[in-house]
Amino acid sequence: MEYFPAPLEKLVEQFARLPGIGGKSAQRLAFYVLGLPEAEAKEFADAILDAKKSVTCCPVCQNFTAGGLCPICASPKRDGSVICVVADPRDVAAIERAREYNGRYHVLHGVISPMNHVGPDDLAIKSLVERVASGEVKEVIMATNPDTEGEATAMYIARLLKPFDVRVTRLAYGIPVGGHLEFADDATLMRALEGRREI
Repeated sequence: MEYFPAPLEKLVEQFARLPGIGGKSAQRLAFYVLGLPEAEAKEFADAILDAKKSVTCCPVCQNFTAGGLCPICASPKRDGSVICVVADPRDVAAIERAREYNGRYHVLHGVISPMNHVGPDDLAIKSLVERVASGEVKEVIMATNPDTEGEATAMYIARLLKPFDVRVTRLAYGIPVGGHLEFADDATLMRALEGRREI
């Protein structure tokens, strides 16, 4: 068995706790950090601590921001009548990369997952309902993942928003660009047919 000094072992353990990082990758990262000059290692550690201290949630959409409103909520060019609901701040970045959406967002910070003990009260759903209740919102786009938990969360929120005069839509899912029909599973094909549009 390999022997590492206790501080190095602890560093490896911390890297291994990151999502998608296995034991070997954690060791590689730990050795890389150990090989950094003192100033760079301090810069790395300070960046983590600074992000933890400075990054907060936007009071309107719950997306990450460095204090106050996030740039999307603060922009007068964004359409406030459309809200795209996502599970995670990373999803905002993904949708923004497409450069097609001009509305605002609402980040739930998770999805309803009874197996992981995550209920509706653990998510930022109440603030979404308050935004919709204000009357400015005309459409809510549910952009949670097309898995069991994402679907359940979308359906739950759609039911909550039913009393308000707001259109609730779901992202269309189907065959990816460059994909082949023969490799698509039944659920994907069904979604692709349901989400078809005129050309």
